[in-house]
Amino acid sequence: MKQKKAVKKSKKLPKHLQHINQYAAGIDVGSRSHFVAVPEDADEQPVREFSTFTGDLERLAEWLIACGVTTVAMESTGIYWIPVFEILESHGLEVKLVNARHVKNVPGRKSDVLDCQWLQQLHTYGLLRGAFRPDEQVCTLRAYVRQRVTLVRSAASYIQRMQKALAQMNLQLHNVVADITGATGMRIIKAILGGERNPDVLAAMRDKRCKNSAATIARSLKGNYRPEHLFSLRQAVEFYEFHQSKIADCDRQILEQLKNFDAQDFPNDGSPSRLGEALQRMTGVDLTSIDGIDTNTALKVIAEIGTDMSRWKSAKHFASWLGLSPGARISGGKVLSSTTKPVANKAAAALRMAAFTLFNSKSALGAYLRRQRARLGAPKAITATAHKLARLIYVMLSHGTDYIDAGQEYYEERYRTRVLQNLKRKARELGFELVTLQEPAAVS
Repeated sequence: MKQKKAVKKSKKLPKHLQHINQYAAGIDVGSRSHFVAVPEDADEQPVREFSTFTGDLERLAEWLIACGVTTVAMESTGIYWIPVFEILESHGLEVKLVNARHVKNVPGRKSDVLDCQWLQQLHTYGLLRGAFRPDEQVCTLRAYVRQRVTLVRSAASYIQRMQKALAQMNLQLHNVVADITGATGMRIIKAILGGERNPDVLAAMRDKRCKNSAATIARSLKGNYRPEHLFSLRQAVEFYEFHQSKIADCDRQILEQLKNFDAQDFPNDGSPSRLGEALQRMTGVDLTSIDGIDTNTALKVIAEIGTDMSRWKSAKHFASWLGLSPGARISGGKVLSSTTKPVANKAAAALRMAAFTLFNSKSALGAYLRRQRARLGAPKAITATAHKLARLIYVMLSHGTDYIDAGQEYYEERYRTRVLQNLKRKARELGFELVTLQEPAAVS
């Protein structure tokens, strides 16, 4: 008896697994070369390797267009994706930058060829979502702001070197002056580098707003002036002033870029007031009215997210994208972890720094931060307050509304009312009644 061969019936793929992007390509980005995969029927050699030189990237774009490709997916690998993204986009291709977590390959052999084919396959079925990228004007502003942040960070290192050189000469200037780069500190340091050694003459250069007296400052300026330490101090001061001039150049360039969002012209002096005014006209709201957010913080956030809040469905989605929302790892009805996901988001970092400044604030946000710190600890309280700041920014930019601080007393009263309501509800559930005790009358 002959055994019948099993007939393999071709089943139609379900709707969510049908080819959504028929002409999709996948690129595995590298530092030396890029591997590109196109549909198998688009070319005799569907996987090719291209070098990272500009001419090769132009050739890559032309090959993709010749293959009929309309959309491309690639991972965000370091900064190597930027030239590929910009050149392909300039040729009219739709480029999706995808999160590496979302395209992790199945276990097995791993190679650049398999990676680009996996990206192409996922993108064909429409299983990839492009990462957020603001429009071209905001990207340009973001580049200037990030360069400014780099310069500020580098300048801070030279302030530390100035303090080290002063400490090696036993000049305790940082103990009597709040900021050695302020008016008093820089005048004294410049005089020391000019050859002045008399502590009384140096102390007389103090600013009238300085808290410590001239006698106290003079005592701190009697030191051991060694030539090698003076040499280190001089170089640190020169590097610090050089960085300050470059930061001023960045501020002027940022103000020039902000003018592209508004027709009104501003004096290009790069001052914080001008930057704040231009930023307010760009966004239509005053983000600095939120406690803890100054002009630099608002500029950093806007440079990262832009002004179009329609990219996110709601304030919750926006906070989740920033990495400021609690996680939701649940299995079998049990919460495995609620920690926030690790996200290297510069806007979130700026909001965390803004939240950190609210510990001594008498505002409602300051009261909220202190309440959360008592309940959760400082790190989680900062993240929770940054989450609240993100939601406020989303609402202001979405609806053009202003922020008005209700004050610490209002927040405390609302918290007390909420606690009393919860206690009364729990008492009713247990069959009790919560009664507020009256204060005893004073005995005459």
